[in-house]
Parts: sequence; structure tokens; C-alpha cells
Amino acid sequence: MLRVMLVDDEPFILRGMEELIDWEGEGFEIAGTAQNGAEALEYLEEESIDLVLADIKMPVMDGLELLRRIRGSEKNRDIYFIILSGYADFQYAQEAIKYSCNDYILKPVEKEKLIQALQKVRKMKNVELEKSRKTRKLEDAYLAGRLIAAIRGRADGPSLEYIRNHMELSEGIRYIELLVDGEDYDEECEDAVKRDNQRLLYQACADYLRDDAAHCVIDVSLQEKVYDVGLILCRSMYEPSDIKEYLGEFMQYLREILGIPVVMIVGKEVKTLEETAKSYSTARMVRSFQGFREKKEIYYYEEEMQVHTHGIMLCKKSLDILLNAIEQDNHAEIMKAVDGFYEEMKKGGISGDVVKLNVNYLLFQLIHLAAELDDTVNQEEILRMISEGTFESGVLRGSKAHLCRVTCEYGDYLAQMRENSSRGILGKIEKEIRERYAENLTLKGLSEKYYLNGAYLGQLFRKKFGQSFKDYLNNCRIEQACQLLLRTDKKIYQIAEMVGYRDLDYFVNRFISAKGCTPAKFRKQAKKQG
Repeated sequence: MLRVMLVDDEPFILRGMEELIDWEGEGFEIAGTAQNGAEALEYLEEESIDLVLADIKMPVMDGLELLRRIRGSEKNRDIYFIILSGYADFQYAQEAIKYSCNDYILKPVEKEKLIQALQKVRKMKNVELEKSRKTRKLEDAYLAGRLIAAIRGRADGPSLEYIRNHMELSEGIRYIELLVDGEDYDEECEDAVKRDNQRLLYQACADYLRDDAAHCVIDVSLQEKVYDVGLILCRSMYEPSDIKEYLGEFMQYLREILGIPVVMIVGKEVKTLEETAKSYSTARMVRSFQGFREKKEIYYYEEEMQVHTHGIMLCKKSLDILLNAIEQDNHAEIMKAVDGFYEEMKKGGISGDVVKLNVNYLLFQLIHLAAELDDTVNQEEILRMISEGTFESGVLRGSKAHLCRVTCEYGDYLAQMRENSSRGILGKIEKEIRERYAENLTLKGLSEKYYLNGAYLGQLFRKKFGQSFKDYLNNCRIEQACQLLLRTDKKIYQIAEMVGYRDLDYFVNRFISAKGCTPAKFRKQAKKQG
């Protein structure tokens, strides 16, 4: 509903204007009246108005002077303005047009003329709102891109400055990852359902954060099949409350709003925006170990990643035997060593946090073994994907059976790296993407086709091409979409489907991220240049 102010020095005219039409039916409400321009300006100091209808001839301050003052005001310059006049004098109309008067109606005001003028204003307002919405969407997408770069440690000076100018930041920064969680979620849910849940989670987070909604971004991990929402939490956002109290209330809100299980992974606190990547790295580490933890709603880095063994019983002999079996990729010896590890813990009466410390030691050693073979890939992420990929319904998370499966597959993974099985495969995959980009290609499907660990293949892909498999595929699709935009007259949604996108909004967002404008604007600019 647009808010209207009527300004006229004759009270009976004001009353007549109020009763002349069904204002609400036309999408307007009369928010206030004034008998001269001075009264109107005083009212505008306190109230927000969309449209002013004012007479020209009034005492103290006439309508033209009111129009001049409004157009010269920082706060009110965009108010729509309609002049009402009993003078059929073109000079008044010229003066009104000079100061961007939106319409000029002669008295006595005819009902049809007034309705036409209001409809014109409403149409202009709708166009303005749509333009503003599109501008905000572009600005939000640009800020999100810069923020993801900062989170991943790839933002340059101008990007960091842009973030500071568009976000309220304080010291005490933590990266928090949020994911939809639940038993058999990965197995039973299709990608479209996961994407929808991710959007619902993102919107719920943005609604909760309100003025700090820009701190929330989507798809930070850039990993295939990982539907994450990232949050930059600053100390100023929750103080004077305790962080656990704040996040507990946040989680309760998400439970009530979404009705689906959500998990939070809270990274280590850092001091500045430049250090955000360190907090992201710690959250990523917790996520890689999550498969071996008791299920929780909120994981804190400081609680989950203790590895200090001073004064703690470490089953080092059993663990070293297990690590040796994993290095040799001997599944029979691995299962035997896992049995020995659990038997030693049982005899030593080890339980609770001490078990966690022993498992932490093992997992860190696995990452170390892989990093010695190739330290250019994200070994933490590979461990997480192996852990989650081998977890099945009916197998207790972090149990002996789960550990057997993880360590056997990890042994296979280490063997693949030693054999350098990837030689020549990346070239074949690149060719396959170029030829089949419109199909439902996935890293998992290609890894199965070429007999490679999916997480490892993803890291190799990033190492060679400087971007994730998902980004490479998206960029290939966007380039093909550009060619179709330039060479055909097909609709945007048709082009989206032709290059492999079933979700038009997702296609438009990816296009904006890659080209800095919408597909429609890209086509329009190209035609102008041509």
C-alpha cells in the first residue's frame, strides 16, 4: 500500500479528495493532510510518504516551492509528486516539469483523471521496486562472492575493503558451517530436495540474523554433493550473551522454523577478517572428523579437536600397527589391527574423551600419510568424504565396524595415489565434460567410471584446472549458454535447460557470478555492441 499526503489550503477540498475515490482499492492509503507546503515539510520530517498531491496556490508555502524543497532533500527527493491546479496556465506546468513533477491535474479534479494518475504512479513504483530488487540481487551476489573468497583465504585487498564497507564486523570472528543433517539423508534425498533444503536453511538463517543477514552465504565449500550454508559470526553479534547461549537459541529457532535436523560446526575464533580462512580451516577439520563423533547439533572446534596426549593413555603400539596395515593396503591386516586397537582400549578401561583423543591421533596420522604423498590437495575434505561415504544405516557412527570400513577405503586411496592412477584420466574427463556438459554429470559418477576415489579425483581436478569439478562444469555450461544467447532467440529458461540447468534461478545466479550481469542483460549488451 502506497502512502499518500494531500496538501490544500481549503478543508472542504481535502475532504472531497478523500471521498472522491476508493483509495485502498487503488492500492493507496491517505497517511496525512496539510494546509500548506510548510506544514507538509514538517510532516515529512517525521513520516515516510510515497506520493504528495498538492495544490499550487497556498499561503505560507505554495505547491511549486514544496516541490522544489522535496526535490532538493536527501531524504525525500524520490517522493512522487502530483500538482493540482485551477490554473490552466502552461507556465505552471513548465515549472512543475522542471522539478520532475510526475503529473499535473486541473481542478476540479475528475475521478477518472485522478485514477489514471495514480495508476501511472503505481506502475512507476513497481518498475522502480523491480529495478531496485535486481540491483540488490546483483550487489548481494557480488558481496557473497567476495566473502566466500575471504573465507577461503583468496580475497585481495580491494575485496576485503569492499566487505568491510558493506558489513558490520568486529573482532572475535568465527566461521560457522551449517548443514541439513539426519539419518540416511544422503542416501534417500535427491539433489533437488537437498538444494531446496539448503535454500530453506539459508533463508531461515537470514531471517534470524536480520540486519546481519549479509554474514550468511551459500556453497562455501564448493564441494560436489555438499549443500552448506556458511556464517561469519562476530563477537558483537552475540555479546553480552555467551556464544553457546546465542547459538543454542539460534539452533532452537532453526528447529522450530524448518522442522528438519540441522548441524552447526563452529570454527576457532580469530581476530580479523584476514584470518577468517584459519577459522574456516578448523571448521573443515571438525567436519572431516565428524563421522567418528557422537551425533550433536553443535560441534565446537575447541571441544572436538583435542589431540594433546600428555598424561593420557595413548594406544600408540596398536595404532602404529593399524597405520602400517593401512599403508600396505592389506584389508585383512587392517581389520585385525582394528580389533587389536579396540581390545587394548577395552583392557585399559579407556572410554569417553580418551577414546576421542586416540581416534583423533589416528585420523591426524592418516591425513599426514596422505599429505606426504600429495600435500597440494585438501586431505581433510577427502577424509571427511571417505568417512561419510562408508557410513551406512545400522552401523554405529564411529564404531569399530565404521572404523574398519574407513581405514580399508583409506588404504585403497593411499594406494591409488602411489600408483598415480590419474595419469591421462583428467584429459579424458575434460573431454567428456566438453561433450556431455548438458547431462547430469557428477564427480561421483565419473570417479566410479574411472575407478578412482571421488574425493581424490575432485582434488586432482582442482590441482590441474585451478577450480573445482563443479565450477569447471558450471563455467563450461555458462560459456555454452553465452553462445546460445548470442546466436539464437531462444528464451532464457530454454537455454538454461539446453545447457544442463533444471533450476532457472540457480542458472541466473551462476551466470551473474561468472559474467557480472543477468543473461538478459548480456544478450541486450551484445546486440547493442553488434
